[in-house]
Amino acid sequence: MLTHGWNATAYQIVNPGIAHWFAAAGDAVVGYTEWSGVRVVAGAPVCAVERLAAVAGEFEQSAHRAGTAVCYFGAEGRLETLYRSDAGHARVLLGAQPVWDPAHWAAIVAASASLRAQLNRARNKDVAVAEWTAARAEASPELRAILAEWLGSRGLPPLHFLVEPDTLSSLRDRRIFVASRREVPVAFLVASPIPRRRGWLVEQFVRGRGAVNGTTQLMVDAAMRGVAEGGAAYATLGLAPLSRRAGFEEHNPLWLRGLLGWVRAHGRRFYNFDGLDAFKARLSPERWEPVFAIAGAASFSPRFLYAIAGAFSGGPPLVTVARGLARAASTELRWLARGRD
Repeated sequence: MLTHGWNATAYQIVNPGIAHWFAAAGDAVVGYTEWSGVRVVAGAPVCAVERLAAVAGEFEQSAHRAGTAVCYFGAEGRLETLYRSDAGHARVLLGAQPVWDPAHWAAIVAASASLRAQLNRARNKDVAVAEWTAARAEASPELRAILAEWLGSRGLPPLHFLVEPDTLSSLRDRRIFVASRREVPVAFLVASPIPRRRGWLVEQFVRGRGAVNGTTQLMVDAAMRGVAEGGAAYATLGLAPLSRRAGFEEHNPLWLRGLLGWVRAHGRRFYNFDGLDAFKARLSPERWEPVFAIAGAASFSPRFLYAIAGAFSGGPPLVTVARGLARAASTELRWLARGRD
């Protein structure tokens, strides 16, 4: 990972619950989780670029011998280019990820009055951000309390795979930036390395109830400046699901376009896709990169989408949705009760 990791999600294959397949030559690894007869890969094989085709082929042969199909979730330019004209692989657009050169961040802030206003709003409320060591963060009960508050406010039960919430148990090569208000921690940001691009993925930003407006932007600002000082040339906040900012959506099959359009319109009870997309856009990214799911099949069928949902939910997706509905109903009942008091 720290030698050949190029995909933005390369380091996340260390997340709990992700299995590892190693190439026969010992020079490549694939992180995946299996659901409903499909090995859902975290991004792409981690290997030298000249070995990508061979390693992916070896992994798929191994999966087929085990009676499973393969789907790469979060694939980016290298793997998409490899399979773009391959009739045996079908791609669909998942969304887009915003990208910056951290060396340009100070100039981006200087040119954006709205971004400066958000940063100043947090600073004026006595919020300050500092980078913590991994050991300090892992041992911090305050950060775990913030994480518990944040998870309790989500529309769905905790998801896993590439959105694993419990990064605090093993930060290792990650960097963590903590926002404190009057010296009390209120939020934190976790970034993981993308070694081959001298980059960093902001994989998690978690806010507690004490975080004021502008806190997340202030953490991003500190992280961008921190990684720039270390010589980083690439930074991303990761996938904005369903984002149209990178184009390509017309390549998705009609059934998927219809389904994702419905989710975008009606899924806010669980996840505000448009809100996340707009938040990332307000940080003035220098470009947006398309992010794909690539199935090892001639067409992308609902089976692959179901397997992806299972990989993230860690169980039957319909059960997760039912739990989310129950949680949302409970929250709304509490709001109604408060309104009568």
